[in-house]
Amino acid sequence: MAFTDRLANRGSISTGYAIDNSLKLEADNSEWLKSTNAHAGTTVTSSTIGTFSCWVKRTELGTNYLFVAGNSARYSRLFFNSSDQIQLYSGDGSWNSVQPITNAVYRDTAAWYHIVLRFDTTQGTAANRLRLYVNGVEQTWATAPNITQSGVMTLAEAPRHTWGANLSYYTQSAYFSGYLAEARYIDGQALAPTEFGEFDSTSGIWKPIEYDGTYGNVGYYMDFADSGNLGDDESGNGFDFDETNIAAANQATDTPTNNFCILSPLWAFTIGTTISEGGTKSVADASSGWQPAKGSIAVNNGKWYWEYSGYSSTATFIGVQNSDISLAYNSSYSVMISAADDIIYFNDPSNRTEAFATTIATTDVWAVALNMDDGEISFYRNGSLENSAVALDGLVGQGPFAPFIVQYNTNTNMYLNFGGYTADTPSSAASDANGYGAFEYAPPSGYYAICTKNLAEYG
Repeated sequence: MAFTDRLANRGSISTGYAIDNSLKLEADNSEWLKSTNAHAGTTVTSSTIGTFSCWVKRTELGTNYLFVAGNSARYSRLFFNSSDQIQLYSGDGSWNSVQPITNAVYRDTAAWYHIVLRFDTTQGTAANRLRLYVNGVEQTWATAPNITQSGVMTLAEAPRHTWGANLSYYTQSAYFSGYLAEARYIDGQALAPTEFGEFDSTSGIWKPIEYDGTYGNVGYYMDFADSGNLGDDESGNGFDFDETNIAAANQATDTPTNNFCILSPLWAFTIGTTISEGGTKSVADASSGWQPAKGSIAVNNGKWYWEYSGYSSTATFIGVQNSDISLAYNSSYSVMISAADDIIYFNDPSNRTEAFATTIATTDVWAVALNMDDGEISFYRNGSLENSAVALDGLVGQGPFAPFIVQYNTNTNMYLNFGGYTADTPSSAASDANGYGAFEYAPPSGYYAICTKNLAEYG
């Protein structure tokens, strides 16, 4: 059985409809998409009715701007605020504005969220003019969005749309950190979330389905399948988005239908640790002592593989740890390898150390092969086995175990590759036997990337 940081890991199961790609966005790199007035010369189908639909996986908490629609003076924004609620700022043609905020918070960085915003200002009932759904469930507002009846919406008439950045008078300011998939705008229809997803009959989890409807005059659909044109509009309207600080490497295979492990900012011990780049980069502050980071998915069964790069300091450890432990490296329930060329065991029960390796180079790619079926762990360097099937000994039965990294005052970059995305792009893009993941080296026979499709089969 697989465990995650949040049990309600919605939008992460395998389905008959496959989403193959997503777009990784990172606020630190100012990565965003813009439509550069592509809609300016096109008459909208409706200035009062429309629908936005997208899937997002957050990798950093706090204020993150997801979507903005605007002209030279007026803007509507959908974003996660500093309290991790979804907040909307929206106006109409008469300069009336609303700023509704959801009652719920959205802090699950292990899961994908499906967000649908539908508006129809012609509705006689005020509560039906602006509606928000997350994972198929309509959300309640702390403050009611009192949209003027038949008001012209900036969301509908704005000539410029932006994904991943905030705008003010066409100048971007703040950004989004996470993954974006299936980004759509439907002009002229206020659609229910059931047009894009459904509840799985067995698990009850909300899952994507194929949308086969129309998009209206200024609608669009980005599936992020073309790495050479990640702003490509597949709706047929041709409203391609310009990519800013986005390259082919921003394409990811971490998607709502195959959710991959990442580093979790939710884990309790994150003092001094900065997690970024889609949850695959960890940087330890130079003055904050031992600073660990832990994966978002932990396992009790199966055989699993992942990689590390940028590993050079003698004060760095990589390996696995019990998912419930909230301490750094010197805790029970850990097995790690150190850059001092040792394998470190805790709660072994003898807490032993074994020397095994030679000098470590900064260009080395290290990997962990975790065998939870037989209670063993192996470490690889540049595709070669450094040690063979070390028994987990006292750790058996103490799981579930999650990927783990800890650094001490290093101020260096460590990159993890769980297969769905990594900022340290592999040159070979080797996958596991099921074809999942993009690694520098092929996983050993029988070992798999930590993703929901593999977990459903082996976890």
